[in-house]
Amino acid sequence: QGRMDANVLFHDDQCFVIRDINPLAPTNMLVIPHQHLTSLTHIDMDQKSLIGHLFAVAEEIAGNEQVTVSGFRLVINQGPDAGQSIPHLHVHLLGGKPLPVLG
Repeated sequence: QGRMDANVLFHDDQCFVIRDINPLAPTNMLVIPHQHLTSLTHIDMDQKSLIGHLFAVAEEIAGNEQVTVSGFRLVINQGPDAGQSIPHLHVHLLGGKPLPVLG
């Protein structure tokens, strides 16, 4: 079994969670799958349950961070126009302050 980094907040057989090193909100975590997926456009039917798992883990972490009542946002940046700077799919969990309204 590999060494677990002290910055890892959660770890299971499908993903791990770390704090974002450039936080945009007081609560800013990244939920990262172990399996390499470049983007949502590259997932197949067998990987769809993994995407659901990432969201379920994000909700659990939001509870741990006590932002479920005040609210939180889950974001997947998809492609360069959306700000995807790392070619590995991951979910951003943002909360802990009022976030700008989108749309």
